[in-house]
Amino acid sequence: MLTNSHPLSCNWHTISGVKVTTTKLNHSFIIPAYNESERLSVSLPKVLDYIRKNKLAAEVIVVNDGSSDDTAEVVRRFAAASSEIRLLENPGNRGKGYSVRNGMLHGRGDVLLFTDADLSSPIYEAGKLFDAIAHGADIAIGSRWLQAELQTERQPWYRQLYGRLFNLGLRIVLGLPYRDTQCGFKAFSRAAAHAVFCRQQIERWGFDPELLFVADKLKLRTVEVPVEWAHDHRSRINPLRDGLNMGLEMLQVRWNDVRGRYRSPSISVEEPVIEQVAPVRTAE
Repeated sequence: MLTNSHPLSCNWHTISGVKVTTTKLNHSFIIPAYNESERLSVSLPKVLDYIRKNKLAAEVIVVNDGSSDDTAEVVRRFAAASSEIRLLENPGNRGKGYSVRNGMLHGRGDVLLFTDADLSSPIYEAGKLFDAIAHGADIAIGSRWLQAELQTERQPWYRQLYGRLFNLGLRIVLGLPYRDTQCGFKAFSRAAAHAVFCRQQIERWGFDPELLFVADKLKLRTVEVPVEWAHDHRSRINPLRDGLNMGLEMLQVRWNDVRGRYRSPSISVEEPVIEQVAPVRTAE
């Protein structure tokens, strides 16, 4: 299990044009977003409700990936009313992998979780991942297939078929033993997040297997946790086009490893000094 006895860190940028403060937080929720104004209008109140009901000292970072709709404006409206919300702008449309990495390396929590904007895994399932971290895991990944009966709405058969074939490829090419690498619901200890995301190379859809591959190389303890999940028919992933790209990215991960690109971090991180100030407001 990694600890922060020798802290890693990152050059801190600005969120919504305001310098990031250094309030001590326990949890960071990272939400990558590309044209997600409609979904965020529904999901952000649910995340805030979860934080306040559980009295968490937490932040919610929405990473806007060059959206052409009013995603940024929706997040700004929530941020104006809720101190937990932060908006982080990507330099254009860079992909989900880039967005998640950007959010994770800006997060201030001791435990950092990323989730999809549609909350396909309900936010209350986060407690399962946090418990796994608390009991010694470095990384806890939500799984749709450890207990398939928890799925409240299944994917179409062709998506399930593609997922099984992709998972088989990951076992053969990367040696990953997990039943589900693609569920967009994963939590990391702070040290594990910095160790893994600072080595990440894949910036599009195929970044999840790379994270798990790097974690295994670093001997981190990764725990697969069954979670509730429901398929969203508005999913933007094209099984044919994106599936082919993810297959190529899987091979790229293996080639990166041969070239030694995961031996040391490719991103420098610098931990800010934590000021002892009042915690983030929570409901009574």
